[in-house]
Amino acid sequence: MNIDFSLILVIAVFVTGAIWLLDRLIVNRGKTQEEIKASASTGIRSLWAMLAEFSHFLFPVVLIVLILRGFIAEPFRIPSGSMLPSLEVGDFILVKKFSYGIRLPAWNTKIIETGRPQRGDVIVFRYPEDPSIDYIKRVVGVPGDKVAYYDKVLYINDKRMEQVGETVYRPGYDHIVRRTENLSGVVHDILENKMYPARDFVVTVPENKYFVMGDNRDNSRDSRFWGFVPDENLVGHAMVVWLNWELGEWPRWGRIGTLID
Repeated sequence: MNIDFSLILVIAVFVTGAIWLLDRLIVNRGKTQEEIKASASTGIRSLWAMLAEFSHFLFPVVLIVLILRGFIAEPFRIPSGSMLPSLEVGDFILVKKFSYGIRLPAWNTKIIETGRPQRGDVIVFRYPEDPSIDYIKRVVGVPGDKVAYYDKVLYINDKRMEQVGETVYRPGYDHIVRRTENLSGVVHDILENKMYPARDFVVTVPENKYFVMGDNRDNSRDSRFWGFVPDENLVGHAMVVWLNWELGEWPRWGRIGTLID
């Protein structure tokens, strides 16, 4: 079950704000503090006073959290290895929410245009086949691009995206190699599993949609399987790792502050 925290925050802001306004403008309008305390001493008025006081405290807190999380930056956790070696399982990352438009929390409706994803950006988006799930991948094709994949090498608009170097990713896994790819000027590492066959394809990216792939090229369920990411599904631009921790293990302090390229 996926919990929509943005919707919870929006509801909390409306409920606590309504109680706060009702208490100030109607229930206790024009009363002094002594009169308010006297009327809140027994029964229903006492319960209302407790609820109103709690709302007075909670309303600004949830409002600030909603603004920060909904419009500025939101935390996410990396659950799988599809973005290895760039992002590791257990990474907690911050995502810049305003990179690709200011959107209303919970509704995800864009109200202000601020930019569009570029090739090489690592983005968080709502999974097109189930928008309640957040995915993270790298943009390899923007609207109008011809994206081709031959023998595990990307071609953008008929230009080969160079790959250099080849090292074994981990001892004992000689079939998994690490290379450095130059994706239209964005240099990053990718993984290739030599035991997996190539899945060659050619596509043209439609307007207002994006083609995304995981850096772990042979272990990523991405646009090759389920298609394009619509602009309305965008959540934000991944910025930095602020923690890496898996249940039952010590945090990996060396991952803190890792910039996401």
